[in-house]
Amino acid sequence: MSGVIVFGALFLAIGLALAGSSVSFLSEAKRAPGTVVGMDWRSGSSGQHGVGRRTHSGPTAHPVVAFTAADGVRRTFTGSVGSKPPAYDEGERVEVLYRPGSPEDARIDSFVSLWLLPLVFGGIGLVITGVGTAVAVVMRRQRAGAGISAPAKTSVLKTTTGS
Repeated sequence: MSGVIVFGALFLAIGLALAGSSVSFLSEAKRAPGTVVGMDWRSGSSGQHGVGRRTHSGPTAHPVVAFTAADGVRRTFTGSVGSKPPAYDEGERVEVLYRPGSPEDARIDSFVSLWLLPLVFGGIGLVITGVGTAVAVVMRRQRAGAGISAPAKTSVLKTTTGS
């Protein structure tokens, strides 16, 4: 059971690290208006659903956004989160967040682009760790209630007789 708890804690730690990365990004990010100039359609993954059936989710649309940073240079970037159907329309105006020292590190100012991965990893980690811990506690209580304990260490007392 401890392996499950460690696995969950690892996911939770990754989620917290990703959240810290988003907080760090937001603390120094500058804002700029941007425009969705296109879609980058990426192949979807295929998965196994049901017995012997394979489904294909198809391609997802990642918005390609153009913006002008404070240095006056027009840049484009592709959003990290894709969806089907597209979450944005071409020509749609969006708010862009970017690092002043590296404007190529830009993101759309949206809850999903900033917090999706931290929430997924942290949430999965929290659930797995919580369930693993709860099962371990219940098992420990059941053993204690049934009078089952861990094997006791036995020692042999060696006695000597003198004549």
